[in-house]
Amino acid sequence: MKKLLTIMLLTTLTACSGGGFGGGSSGGEVLPTAAVTAGAAPGDPKDVATGLSVPWAIAFLPGGDALVTERDSARLLRVSPAGRVTELATIEGARPDGEGGLMGVAAKDGQIFLYYTAEQDNRIVRYRLSGDSLSDERLLVRGIPKGGIHNGGRLEFGPDGYLYATTGETGDRDLAQQRDSLGGKILRMTVDGAPAPGNPFGTLVYSYGHRNVQGLAWDGSGRLYASEFGANAYDEVNLIRPGANYGWPEVEGRGDDRRFVNPILTWPTGEASPSGMAYASGSLWVGALRGARLWQIPLGEDGSAGTPAAHFTDRYGRLRAVTASPDGTLWVGTSNKDGRGSPRPGDDRILSVPPS
Repeated sequence: MKKLLTIMLLTTLTACSGGGFGGGSSGGEVLPTAAVTAGAAPGDPKDVATGLSVPWAIAFLPGGDALVTERDSARLLRVSPAGRVTELATIEGARPDGEGGLMGVAAKDGQIFLYYTAEQDNRIVRYRLSGDSLSDERLLVRGIPKGGIHNGGRLEFGPDGYLYATTGETGDRDLAQQRDSLGGKILRMTVDGAPAPGNPFGTLVYSYGHRNVQGLAWDGSGRLYASEFGANAYDEVNLIRPGANYGWPEVEGRGDDRRFVNPILTWPTGEASPSGMAYASGSLWVGALRGARLWQIPLGEDGSAGTPAAHFTDRYGRLRAVTASPDGTLWVGTSNKDGRGSPRPGDDRILSVPPS
């Protein structure tokens, strides 16, 4: 069995509901932990929509409405800021099962991009949105490994205009280190599904050595961050660099191994299981599934992580989708109907949260 390398010390943070954190490094170069703490606590959440079923991802349209995917029903919804919910489509090719189903969604120039689990694999497809109708379906990427667990699934457009996708290793750990596999990776592509110019290996692969990334966000300086599920010890937030190897399955958490990039932040798995992530008001905001809280991670000017703070612990249950809306508020989706949570009246719901 391969030796699991972990960080040797966790600092107890009373202001963060017991969250541990560690610095990061690229090779042997230590990325310092920022001497910053979270600012004012977020405002009181308000319901935008209720009665949903595992809202997995949220992407905003130019007019302010949001596209919302439901993992287990394979429904694509349109949700207005006033809470009006319209079903746009049920994605016929999706085959929800376990942690797979209809997952990521992104929008650009009237085109809608979806990541879903099909019969044999995970796929990325593109549609044209006209009013409340989808048309012109085009398959962009096929052959992403699928499994009962660890299907990745996040889609986001970066500030460079290219589409990024996260994939999981489906429980087959070795896939994460195989650069010719699409499993356990962050991918970067054009709107037609081709490798983006400048990709480090000339393929779709942008970074590798990932277990199961479900959150992507860019800060105001254009740096890319990813939230990643650990196994039994530490969940992670990583600062992503093209071509870098993030160590799974050789390392979980910090390993201080020159072959791999250390995370800039780790938590014990019971406090996180981090999924969706957004950047707003100088902080990363991460939804925690098992941890049942919204984590705020202030960032230093160098991109390093400051002292994280936990908000709404156990108040809404499992939190999965986190996206910054055009007006600056965070839309946060619960995931209490995913088979691992305890549904509450009104679940699943989307909340509007002022970041400060």
